[in-house]
Amino acid sequence: MTTLQSWIEDFRALGYDDAGILRVIPQDADGDSDTGLIAAQLRSVSTTFYVAPDTEPDATGWTVTFEPRETAAPLGSARVLALSGELAMLSALCAFLQARAEAFLASHP
Repeated sequence: MTTLQSWIEDFRALGYDDAGILRVIPQDADGDSDTGLIAAQLRSVSTTFYVAPDTEPDATGWTVTFEPRETAAPLGSARVLALSGELAMLSALCAFLQARAEAFLASHP
């Protein structure tokens, strides 16, 4: 979790306006591993998501999982635009985390 928190802090330092919504939380894992994932609630629509590493062995990719909603979420054009910015930030975050994961694995064979 410490490594992941430092990566999130580095990502925030890049200046993404929406990166303030990101937080690292403990991930349910087998054993005593210190694993985490990234969670947040979108500002433009009340949807919670989390970002976690791919589960395949030696995978370095990251995926975004949106929690299910109980109701529809109609959005006007301004909120759709805001949502697109949040989604662009999530895409950039996944690419950033993949690059960090690849560098980490390369330096810790």
